[in-house]
Amino acid sequence: MSFKTDIEIAREAKKLPIQEVGAKLGIPSADLLPFGHDKAKVSESFIKSLAKKEDGRLILVTAINPTPAGEGKTTTTVGLGDGLNRIGKKAAICIREASLGPCFGMKGGAAGGGYAQVVPMEDMNLHFTGDFHAITSAHNLLAAMLDNHIYWGNELDIDIRRVAFRRVLDMNDRALREIVCNLGGVANGFPREAGFDITVASEVMAILCLATDLADLERRLGDIIVAYRRDRSPVFCRDIKADGAMTVLLQQAMQPNLVQTLENNPAFVHGGPFANIAHGCNSVVATTTALKLADYVVTEAGFGADLGAEKFLNIKCRKAGLRPDAVVIVATVRAMKMNGGVAKADLGQENVDAVKKGCPNLGRHIENIKQFGVPAVVAINHFVTDTDAEVEALKDFVAAQGSEAILSTHWANGSEGTTELANKIVALIEGSPSQYAPLYPSEMPLFEKIETIAKRIYRADEVIADAKIRDQLKQWEAQGYGDLPVCMAKTQYSFTTDPNRRGAPTGHSLPIREVRLSAGAGFVVVICGDVMTMPGLPRVPSAETIRINENGLIDGLF
Repeated sequence: MSFKTDIEIAREAKKLPIQEVGAKLGIPSADLLPFGHDKAKVSESFIKSLAKKEDGRLILVTAINPTPAGEGKTTTTVGLGDGLNRIGKKAAICIREASLGPCFGMKGGAAGGGYAQVVPMEDMNLHFTGDFHAITSAHNLLAAMLDNHIYWGNELDIDIRRVAFRRVLDMNDRALREIVCNLGGVANGFPREAGFDITVASEVMAILCLATDLADLERRLGDIIVAYRRDRSPVFCRDIKADGAMTVLLQQAMQPNLVQTLENNPAFVHGGPFANIAHGCNSVVATTTALKLADYVVTEAGFGADLGAEKFLNIKCRKAGLRPDAVVIVATVRAMKMNGGVAKADLGQENVDAVKKGCPNLGRHIENIKQFGVPAVVAINHFVTDTDAEVEALKDFVAAQGSEAILSTHWANGSEGTTELANKIVALIEGSPSQYAPLYPSEMPLFEKIETIAKRIYRADEVIADAKIRDQLKQWEAQGYGDLPVCMAKTQYSFTTDPNRRGAPTGHSLPIREVRLSAGAGFVVVICGDVMTMPGLPRVPSAETIRINENGLIDGLF
């Protein structure tokens, strides 16, 4: 049996002019800044005019820990949004923008798949409206102005051994993780150790995704700590006088992007922090705008619920005053079998016992979501190799957890494949009102917040952190940052810091390697284990097969 690739399906899309897509949500053409015929930014003035409108219902789509077998979280987000529209609800979706790093690395694309995609697929995966480039430029402008300040006399008395602001690049490049800069003599400045992170890990990215408007954006940018003096007092972005110019570079990037699904339903695509090294959610301004314009908004959070959903619920919702109404946890029969010990090459063979053995990973995520007081349902993202017996085993397990699993065939059938899921979500929201609450109070000490997540979400026995890290956290508390949430940076593949440890392990420890204060974004980044804030390319990167064919079309994105 042969199937069309995602990019082949996307090319056949019968797209509406973006003005018609905006009209479905009541956005006037004059308030759309078009980028071609099929994508546009929504004006800041229109967004401000919505302030007094009531919010719709917010649905989060999350997933089990990712495996090479695939889960399809974005695909399910798109499919559910289309399904809600199919059953007569006014719905919009909110997802993140794609980073060039994984597109050319392992992933090859990030716009959904099959008949549950957002288009234009090629544009979304390659530059889109330039938001990531603006973020990269704004971030590196600050880095350049910081080094320039030191070069021209260092009036702020910055200790160059304690420069805390790294540069960024939207590409996987392990060679830039740790560098020495300013080499080449007196004219180039004072040599020092430095490094690059990927753009999605930039604090500027997090700030853009958490800011409510341009004024809030500029204030947050000004709060970025770039270095410390010899007395350990912080030096801020505003001290370098870079916040104004950075805001100018980000003015257009702050406006959310409007595109459409294959079924011509509205989709906001804005911002893109990774969940394994950042907070993993699309922008607050996109989500809050969608909630003013639609009755149901479906959004996603990156990777498994232990990362993306935890940060969505503990950071984004807390900071933006959002109250999610329901959560969808995506799982696949194939991923359950892989968690149950089946090799990827053997996933096409029926193995009910392996499904049962792998289900505890899903069960852990169901338990974790329930801790936040939000009703949850499981979406089984269907693959053609799934057998009835395997699907029933998965459904039976979820039922034993007090939840329900709905088989969804949106990859192959679009919205027709998610009508049951859409109806279930509507009934769940109407029948089981959300009792959402963050996992920990803001006033809890920083290290206790880390322990709370480690023990209640990861089920770790202990957190391992040396005295230097604990003292640093106490120092930040003394400086007034103790009420910030924590943003955990760890491998997405496991509840532990060992990416090879699947399932629902217990009896493990959580080692903390480093902590970073993101004062502008408003959280403390906790780097655990061997996770990297600048990924590397795999042995065979996707870039090797991405090219322009003889017809002038892009091949290799998927």
